[in-house]
Amino acid sequence: MTAFLVVLVIILFGISVWQMNRIFQLAKIKPTLNSEIASDKDNNTQGYLMMGFLAFIYILAILSFWLWGDTLLPESGSEHGAQIDNLMLISMILIFFVGIITQGVLHYFAFIYRGNVVKRATFYADNDKLEFIWTIVPVITLAGLIIYGLFTWTDIMNVDKDDDPLIVELYAQQFNWKVRYGGNDNTLGEANVRLIKGINQLGVDAGDPNGQDDKIVTEMHLPVGRKVLIKMRSQDVLHSAYMPHFRAQMNCVPGMITQFAFTPTITTEEMRQNDHIIEKVTNINNIRSEKSKALVAGGEEALEPYQFDYLLLCNKICGISHYNMQMNIIVESEEDYKAWLAEQPTLAEQLSKEN
Repeated sequence: MTAFLVVLVIILFGISVWQMNRIFQLAKIKPTLNSEIASDKDNNTQGYLMMGFLAFIYILAILSFWLWGDTLLPESGSEHGAQIDNLMLISMILIFFVGIITQGVLHYFAFIYRGNVVKRATFYADNDKLEFIWTIVPVITLAGLIIYGLFTWTDIMNVDKDDDPLIVELYAQQFNWKVRYGGNDNTLGEANVRLIKGINQLGVDAGDPNGQDDKIVTEMHLPVGRKVLIKMRSQDVLHSAYMPHFRAQMNCVPGMITQFAFTPTITTEEMRQNDHIIEKVTNINNIRSEKSKALVAGGEEALEPYQFDYLLLCNKICGISHYNMQMNIIVESEEDYKAWLAEQPTLAEQLSKEN
């Protein structure tokens, strides 16, 4: 180790001496004709390279949409999803429109006003008209997007008591999700992390009457067409509940309760019949089939065929096993949901078995 450090120091010392020599050389008075001053040929080359790079980024953008455009999400499975998609579409159109124009102007100006021994740049100390234009236009555009976004967000987050939402708690911990339902009364019992013990991993207060019929599961089931108010807690670090197909995301913060409400509009089975989903599932299974051939040839088990499910993911890098934080979300009819919920044991039943 010592020998390595000695060699490293010698190399760094050599580099330092070389750099100092370069500085001294640059500090010397240069003759009028200096090879380091760009010639017209150099300027022309750089100008054409700028135009070539402009063509490259335009072609790359077109190819990206053509080759990977089908990887975008399908239609939203929630009522508010159309608003989110519309806001996203408007934002992206503006970004691409402005980006295409500004990149084109930037590279064109670099080409047309490339260095020339004859031409000299004109200097303007200021130009109030130009400064006003390039200041007020972005201000108006961003203000419009922000105001539109705020109205959209307020409309989404507004939960009317008359909607009679289904109350569900989503509990995050390294590295899994748990879901708690309020039972037949749709009321969650009080909970505190200090009460976590044994099977009661969510710290539900066993003495709270509202908590006796709470049901804790590891798969989320939601009835289609009914508003769901999801209350979120975290046991340890900052997590983020991300449900891409419902266009829903909210941070799960230790020590506080956050919430997000949405209404599922498409059941899991209906979404599986979506043309976009069918094509994507087919493509995934074709890839899995090819990989399975190699696995079987190596004496390993083949991959199981993929089937679409709504997913809950963690969108924060919350630790070494962050990738494990996935949960299926099953959207079904009200009848199927009630039948499934009736089969799940209550917290009181689970505690009685433990004791």
